[in-house]
Amino acid sequence: MNIVRKINGELAIAGQITLDQLKQIAEEGYKSVINLRLSDETDLLANEQEKTELLGLYYLNFPTKPEDLNHQSTLQIYQTITELPKPILIHCDNSIRSAAIALLYICIKQGVTFEKALQKIITLGLI
Repeated sequence: MNIVRKINGELAIAGQITLDQLKQIAEEGYKSVINLRLSDETDLLANEQEKTELLGLYYLNFPTKPEDLNHQSTLQIYQTITELPKPILIHCDNSIRSAAIALLYICIKQGVTFEKALQKIITLGLI
C-alpha cells in the first residue's frame, strides 16, 4: 500500500491509492482527488472516479507524463488545484508525478517563476 504524505494544509500526495485509502482520506476531511495516471497504466483502481464520488469527494483525472510538463500544462493544473475544494490528494503510480505537481503548485503560488520551479523539480530528480 502506498503512503499518503501530507505536504501542507491544502495538499497531500500518494502513489496509486486503494479503496480503503479513499475511505480514509474522506474520513480525514479531504474534499478532492486528482489522479495523474494515464488510462493505459497498469494497476489502476477500477472505477476510481465513481468510487471517489460515492464517498462525497470531487474527482478529476488529469493524465500527465513527466516529460510533458510545460508552462501551459502547469498553468492548467495550477488553475485546477486553485479551484477544487481543499484539502486535495494528488496521486499517480509512485508519487513522483504527484510530488512534482505539488511542488510546482506551491512554487508558483509563492511567486516563483515556472522556469525556476521546473529547475527545482529537475534538481530533485522528479522529472
